[in-house]
Amino acid sequence: MAEVIGYIIGEATPFEATFLSIKPPKLGQYVLVEHEEGDVLGMVQALISGSVSLSMDIHDPRVVERVKKLGDARDIYVKGKVKVLGDIENLNMPRSPPQPGAEVKVASTEVLVKVFSHEGASSVKIGNLISHPEVPVHVDVNCMVTRHLAILAMTGAGKSNAVAVIVDRVVRLGGTVVIFDMHSEYVKSRLGGPINVLKAVVNPSFMTASELMQLMRVEAHYHVQERYFRKAYKEALKRASMEPGSFVEHMEKYLESLEDAKLPSRERSVIASIINKMEAFKDRYEGVIDSTAEDVISRLKPRAANVVDLGHVDEEAADVIVSHTLRRVLSERKKQVLEGKGRLKQPLFMVLEEAHILAPAYRETLSKYWVSRIAREGRKFGVGLCLVSQRPKALDPDALSQANNMIVLRIVEPTDQRHVQQASEALSDDLIAQLPSLNVGEAVVLGMMVKAPALVKIDLYPSKPVGGDINVVEEWSRKLEEDLEEFKGLIEYPS
Repeated sequence: MAEVIGYIIGEATPFEATFLSIKPPKLGQYVLVEHEEGDVLGMVQALISGSVSLSMDIHDPRVVERVKKLGDARDIYVKGKVKVLGDIENLNMPRSPPQPGAEVKVASTEVLVKVFSHEGASSVKIGNLISHPEVPVHVDVNCMVTRHLAILAMTGAGKSNAVAVIVDRVVRLGGTVVIFDMHSEYVKSRLGGPINVLKAVVNPSFMTASELMQLMRVEAHYHVQERYFRKAYKEALKRASMEPGSFVEHMEKYLESLEDAKLPSRERSVIASIINKMEAFKDRYEGVIDSTAEDVISRLKPRAANVVDLGHVDEEAADVIVSHTLRRVLSERKKQVLEGKGRLKQPLFMVLEEAHILAPAYRETLSKYWVSRIAREGRKFGVGLCLVSQRPKALDPDALSQANNMIVLRIVEPTDQRHVQQASEALSDDLIAQLPSLNVGEAVVLGMMVKAPALVKIDLYPSKPVGGDINVVEEWSRKLEEDLEEFKGLIEYPS
């Protein structure tokens, strides 16, 4: 028999009710509410305590002292708000509210395991309920990948650990993951097994003409420039397989040959301008552009974590690498699904660290367009997105709103909280209010990948990513010891 902890009072709706507690529960605790259609599952989302004698109308502290000496515990009450999640079987919402006086009981471990611990072919464990540590929480990987995921938190709240846990579980399930690693956090990890580290380079010969035009800053509305650029691009495609030299060099040689032709001075000036832009392009992306690099698709390893190491390039170069990879992945998956001819036979899960840099809210980047494209249509072609950010308000709201699943760790800044709430209808005011009080590694997990919103302690990944804080005092002490040893070696002692 479940323990009764309170009774419904006042007015209720089919979605929430207020209860008067006889044994105060904890925030986030799951309860069963008596209902004419059968007990329904609920979550305690607000608690308040008070005293009939010690009301807000008292202004004399001596009255408080006298009441405390009387010590009548019956004078103190605890009220709570419970959010109705649905019936126990399928979490279908009831069509009528619970009646006043209905019992509020502790949800048993058996009930919670049935809701949160479904073990199926597409299910993986990511942690345990905070309020019921004995209950594991599983997520549906199918829903997570096809409906996209956002992992959001302030710095140091446990984002890297959450990413590592998710990627590890997906790879162990046989999935293929690509992580755009902005800070080289995962290059030495073992995520579901040995990882495949990809150097942050791109070969221009695998880029489209439009893509190269953007990088070389050849404006499309300059029609004469575009016409000569596309001619040079097509010529380079022909020469690349027959003559030595890089793709961009072939383009330059073709344009230089046109400079010697008997063209009007205006057109020769246009060609010279394109050549200058190509030279600037090579200087700007030196170290990123590699004419000998293989296509990124051929460098991806199936059923593994592929880590694109972006820790040694600047944000502009990282934008080039990410946008090109996203475009190629979506293109190949489309060919596979629509024609059966793509080079990516398996669906992919793409993890974008520092997503607010790659897809910012208030400026355009090369990656932002492809992030939005995949967010909108990736589910049809087996390309999932995971947006990871510590600055939700700086992340493109269109992309964030397409993430139907969220793992939200500690967030203190109110603007960030509002931005996250606007992107998710399931994140109520009461859940938002709990974000600042979450400990490291604790998160609100919600969306289509779980049956009901859950407050979860994410599993601690054993091979910790590099993203944790550096022990600066330890580093200083080590350096001091090294300097002292070096200093002793310079001292000459008398014989």
